[in-house]
Amino acid sequence: MSNRVTVRVFARLREIMGSDAIQVPLPVGATVEDLRRGVELLWPEAHGVVSKSAIAVNNEYAEPDHQIRAGDEVAVIPPVSGGSGTS
Repeated sequence: MSNRVTVRVFARLREIMGSDAIQVPLPVGATVEDLRRGVELLWPEAHGVVSKSAIAVNNEYAEPDHQIRAGDEVAVIPPVSGGSGTS
């Protein structure tokens, strides 16, 4: 049995995927790390970004072994860079 999890994406990932929300099929009992691998399989061009991104589940940063359940709110948050570098 599997679940389709809706995942919000931002910044560069939104550009790569062409949407701010994607559907990722995951088996029951899947973890954050399983989600990361699932996204990278569906969008290989996002691999470098996804591997460095934080994953939030229900508005809290989640560890790789955190289990994702049906109905969880999931977001992939890419690292932020930038700033002026001047004061």
